[in-house]
Amino acid sequence: MFEFVVIGLLALWALGLLTSFYMGGLIHILLFLSIALVMFRSRLGRRE
Repeated sequence: MFEFVVIGLLALWALGLLTSFYMGGLIHILLFLSIALVMFRSRLGRRE
């Protein structure tokens, strides 16, 4: 489930880079969220 969210956020980030005129700083927030989710997911994986 997290993989799909991360992939979706990365896809939105890439799309936003292409259309940065419309979305502005939101692109960098999406990148931060996707990286944070990856780190959160990897930390949960180590505990189990």
